[in-house]
Amino acid sequence: MTAKHSVLFVCLGNICRSTMAEGVFEHLVIDSAGTGDWYVGYPPDERTMKVLKKHGIHGYKHKGRLITQADFTTFEYVFGMNHEIISDITELALANSTAKVALLGEFDPQKELIIEDPYFTVLPPLSKPHGCFFFCVAFLAHHWKKKKNIYKVHPSAKVCM
Repeated sequence: MTAKHSVLFVCLGNICRSTMAEGVFEHLVIDSAGTGDWYVGYPPDERTMKVLKKHGIHGYKHKGRLITQADFTTFEYVFGMNHEIISDITELALANSTAKVALLGEFDPQKELIIEDPYFTVLPPLSKPHGCFFFCVAFLAHHWKKKKNIYKVHPSAKVCM
């Protein structure tokens, strides 16, 4: 496992929620993946890119990929976006997995655990007050604020604090 803290974000297609989370965490050792193969090799959804840009995250690049068994020893955390994804993740994990698997929403101060899949909606919940972007910021503020000056909350964090 890498010496740096590392996070893998997982959603269904790896173009909306998990890529949003990866964009927020881009200053750490991170990646994102999907459990479905529809968008392997595709860039993030344009709505994801729009929200990231709105919050000062520019130039984010990603190509969709599937989660692999190696991810469970590469990353310290593997975050799923809803219970179905967590179920898929835990089915794939091997006995020697070292990653902590959790819902990213567990870090939401309002305890809204699930990040709904915005793919089929007209107005995606990616940027609502308790959307994916804000769950990521809450995790950073909660977990890594204790590690003085090693990890800094993304500059866009001020939008929800």
